[in-house]
Amino acid sequence: MRVELVNTGTELLLGDTINTNAAWIGQRLAALGIQVARQTIVPDGAIIRTAIAEAAQRSDVVLVSGGLGPTNDDLTRESTAELLKLPMALNDGVMAHLNEYFAKRGKPVSEATKRQAMVPTGASVMPNPFGTAPGLYFPATLGAPLSWNAHIFLLPGPPRELKPMIENEVEPRLREWLPDGASRRVLYLKVTGVGESDIVEAVEKQLEAIAGLDLGYCIRGGDVDVRLAGPQSAVDAGAAIVRAAFSDCITSEDRRIIEEVVVQLLTERGEWLSTAESCTGGTIASRITDVSGSSRVFGHGWVTYANEAKQQHLGVPAELFEKHGAVSEEVARAMAEGALKHSGADHALSVTGIAGPTGGTAEKPVGTVWIALASKNTETWTLKRFYPGARDRFKLLTSQAALDLLRRRLSGIARRL
Repeated sequence: MRVELVNTGTELLLGDTINTNAAWIGQRLAALGIQVARQTIVPDGAIIRTAIAEAAQRSDVVLVSGGLGPTNDDLTRESTAELLKLPMALNDGVMAHLNEYFAKRGKPVSEATKRQAMVPTGASVMPNPFGTAPGLYFPATLGAPLSWNAHIFLLPGPPRELKPMIENEVEPRLREWLPDGASRRVLYLKVTGVGESDIVEAVEKQLEAIAGLDLGYCIRGGDVDVRLAGPQSAVDAGAAIVRAAFSDCITSEDRRIIEEVVVQLLTERGEWLSTAESCTGGTIASRITDVSGSSRVFGHGWVTYANEAKQQHLGVPAELFEKHGAVSEEVARAMAEGALKHSGADHALSVTGIAGPTGGTAEKPVGTVWIALASKNTETWTLKRFYPGARDRFKLLTSQAALDLLRRRLSGIARRL
C-alpha cells in the first residue's frame, strides 16, 4: 500500500511551525506496517490542488492535512471537489455541530465559518469533536474518471484535532484494506529512567529473533517508547522480554504519559500532592495540572527560586544553606517536608538544582539536581541526578525523575538510586 502525506501551510515552510503531524503520522502508520512513500509540504492557497492531483495519480492513499479552515486561503476542501468534479452542498450534521460549538462559547456562526459545513457530494464526513472543521473521506471510486485509484482523506491541521481523527477514522479503514490488518497488533511500552542505548543493549537481539515482530523506538518527553507490532503471539512474546528486563521502569502500556499515570494513582488512593520547586520553575505543577481531573489530587504548589523564599514559605532553616548550600540533599529534604507540612497533602515533591549554563562548581557542576519526596507516616526519599545540557532539557528530565519517584512510591516499587 502506497501512502503519501500532503501538508499545507505557509507557516510550515517558513519554519514558524514545526511539522509534528508528519512525524506522528509516520509513527502511527509504521505501527500498522505501512511506510510513508512521500511527504509534500505546500503553502496555503491554490497550489494544494496540484499537490493532491500528483499524489493521487501514484498512490493508494493520500492523507492531506490543513487548509480546511474558514479563511480565503483554506482551499483544500474546494480544490479536492474541483479535481473530482463534485458539487458541494451544506451538510446539516456539520452545521448542527458548528451551531452547538459556538453556542457554548456565546458566539454566532459567522458566514466564513459556514464554509466548513459545505461537503462535496460522495464524500463522507469525519467528525471533529475538538474543532470546527470536519474531516472528509473520498473513496477511491470517486477518482475513477481521472484514472485514479486513491482514497483521499482531508484532515484538520491542528494536532489536537488531527490525531483523534487519524486514530478513530483513518486507521480503522487502513486496517480493513491491509491483507493482515485485522490480525495485526501494536503495543507501546513506555519506559522511563533508562536510555535508549541501554534498552537496545538489553533486549534488542532477543526481540529481533521473534518472527514477524516489527520493533521500533521513539524518545519523547523523557521516555523511550518501545513499539512492538505484528501478530498477537509475536507482540506478546516481545512484551514479555521487555517487561522482564524493565518491569519497574515501564510507566504505561497504553501510551499514557507519566503525569497521567500519577494523577490516576493519586485519584485511586484518594490522596493529595503538593510541590516545592526551585530549578524547574513550576514544571512539575504544570505537568500535573495539564491532566484532566488533577484538581482532585493537587492543591498546593510553590516556586521558591530564591533561598529567602524557601525559608519564608517552606520553613527551610537558614543554617542548611550556610552548611550545605541550596543544591543539597538536606535542602531538598527540608523543602519537601515543609511543603508537606504547610499544604496538609499526603505527598510533597521538591527539586533544587543548577540548570546552567552558569552557576556550577567543581563539586556541584551544572546539571546537578536533588529531588525529594516526603509522604505522611513514612520516610522521605531523596535522589541525586545529573542532567547537563540545555535548560529546557534539564527541567524536563528533572520533572520526569520527580514524577517517577512519586509513581514508584504510589505503586509500591522501590526507588531507583
